[in-house]
Amino acid sequence: MVLGSVPGRRMVVGALTLAVGLGLSACGGGTEQAAPSSAPSAPSSSAGNEFSAMLPDAVKSDGKLLFGTDASYPPNESIDPATQKIVGWEVDLGEALAQKLGLQAQFENAGFDTIIPGLQSGKYELGLSSFTDNKEREKVVDFVTYYSAGTAWAVAKGNPKSLNVDDACGKKIGVQQGTVQVDDLKARSEKCTGAGKPAIESVVRKNQTEVNADLVSGKIDGMLADSPIVGYAVKQTGDKLEIVGQSYDTAPYGVAIPKSGGQMKDAVLAALKALIADGTYKQILDKWGVADGAIADPVINGAQS
Repeated sequence: MVLGSVPGRRMVVGALTLAVGLGLSACGGGTEQAAPSSAPSAPSSSAGNEFSAMLPDAVKSDGKLLFGTDASYPPNESIDPATQKIVGWEVDLGEALAQKLGLQAQFENAGFDTIIPGLQSGKYELGLSSFTDNKEREKVVDFVTYYSAGTAWAVAKGNPKSLNVDDACGKKIGVQQGTVQVDDLKARSEKCTGAGKPAIESVVRKNQTEVNADLVSGKIDGMLADSPIVGYAVKQTGDKLEIVGQSYDTAPYGVAIPKSGGQMKDAVLAALKALIADGTYKQILDKWGVADGAIADPVINGAQS
């Protein structure tokens, strides 16, 4: 969430989140939603030995795979208020990946902008938190792509402030810190002032849930985040919010992997391809209603810019 600027949820070493429901509290202790029922279970890891052979001994020695994630980005990852557990389609995917690798997934809630540094220091073994795979981030970690998302905007139902995505000059817009959308807003604001119009007032929050709460309460005129996050927020808030304009800057999400991981990226790629082939991947995305961003051919370091 902090190493550059490119399209996608969380900026260069960062992350983005959209709160769900009508709750007004922040992520990681804020308004979160329970997981959909009938969660698909990953198939048994028949290929676990094959895939796990590519993992560093230090990773597989304890039988666990530790993911760093910012659980404030429903439906991708959030805290279930009923159980206080981290849930989401990326969590389901991480659990399925770990099982394919013959390991048990563990998720640790962390600030988005601390996850990549945590991978570099060895605190986490993988990062799974809607990271946009871009060239800037690829300088410090490797990625295995698993989803395609763009940026979307939301406003209060009926667009009472008459927000135009292509001309938001003078508007108060909410965004999560460390995300690529922060740079998006900055560029748009500079374009406004360059044309002699008032700048966009960026309201930057630590958690996306706070951004969502600001929009529901009318403190801001609009917000922007990754497309699946915005779509889920609109759905969960009933008639409170709506999407405005079209999604843009489509880019891949990637599992973040330490550069020191050796063949770990190859193991993750092989496990993901197996999940796509056996239908588990599609089942997980369908369960959470985010299948629009499904991909068929995951790759290592697939950033285009």
